[in-house]
Amino acid sequence: MSSNEGSSAGEPSDRMRERGSTSRSKLAVYLCADRWVVAAVPPAVIFVSIVVLGTLDPTPLRSAVESSDPIETLAQGLLTAIVTGVTLVVSINQLVLSRELGPLGDQRERMEGSVAFREDVADLIGVSVAPPEPAAFMRALAESIATRAQAVGETVQRDTTTDDTDAEAGDADVAGEDAPPEQIEHRISEFATNVAENADDVADRLDGRQFGTFEVLSAALDLNYSWKIYQATRLRRMHDGLSSETKTALDDLRDALELFGPAREHVKTLYFRWELVDLSRAMFYTAVPALVASISAILFLDNPASLPGATLGVSNLLLGVAFVTAISIVPFSVLAAYVLRISTVAKRTLSIGPFVLRSETSGEDIDWES
Repeated sequence: MSSNEGSSAGEPSDRMRERGSTSRSKLAVYLCADRWVVAAVPPAVIFVSIVVLGTLDPTPLRSAVESSDPIETLAQGLLTAIVTGVTLVVSINQLVLSRELGPLGDQRERMEGSVAFREDVADLIGVSVAPPEPAAFMRALAESIATRAQAVGETVQRDTTTDDTDAEAGDADVAGEDAPPEQIEHRISEFATNVAENADDVADRLDGRQFGTFEVLSAALDLNYSWKIYQATRLRRMHDGLSSETKTALDDLRDALELFGPAREHVKTLYFRWELVDLSRAMFYTAVPALVASISAILFLDNPASLPGATLGVSNLLLGVAFVTAISIVPFSVLAAYVLRISTVAKRTLSIGPFVLRSETSGEDIDWES
């Protein structure tokens, strides 16, 4: 079974792009496309739109400038918006820095929590010290999950129990409760294969990756640990006829998945902070030329003779106004491009642990008991 598919009909896919109803092309733009490319699209569309509409307008822009001051009004509005946008970025920076600034006691608690978690992971993966780089750290966890999933598959094949597989008390009507041992072993083996393939794929994608790029977080998001924790727990508790070796292997796998959850959330948090810092810099870099463009329009594009002539049959004044407008909205386009990725990831990872937030899929569509 492919690691990209659920183990039964209706189950959430392993890959984040395939979970939910949003089209894959939209998610490619929201998540994977270069942020500067995404940010360049709105200014380009606005520039072309202004030129086309200005050319088709029966009243030339020069005539409008002679009777009123539309360019100055537009530039003043853009100037105000740019200053407001920069102020917003300052607020975002304060939000990011507020987590880094704090009393000594808080910093010590953060340090102790981080060290304790790394020690737990080191014990899990069987090394003296866990890798320090986020990508290598997540890769080690993914490899441990794959190894433990393979162990589950191996133990269930050796499981020769022939006892009836009764469900827990109170679950007498649950489908699959009276399944024969062969069917139960098939379910567990299928689950173990799916987890191992998914974890191996994630580990391969994390190999050699540098933190700060979306590829690290993207790979980690494609290990659907929430659903796998639920499946492992359900299989472990639903079938009492499993051998103690198989039960122990399932418990070990669940322990690894439960550590992967907070590790992924921590990497996601670090990435969000990294992106917000990059956003602040990008806003500053783009705000300066935007301010220059809008101020220049107010000072110099105050009469029809400011930009005489035409280029390729299009009035230079119209081209100048379109250019000023496009440059002035670049900071907001950059802000939208970064927030689009952050908000998309945040929405799809709202919960931590064995919670599956899939509002577009009804409970009846998922075989919860398999």
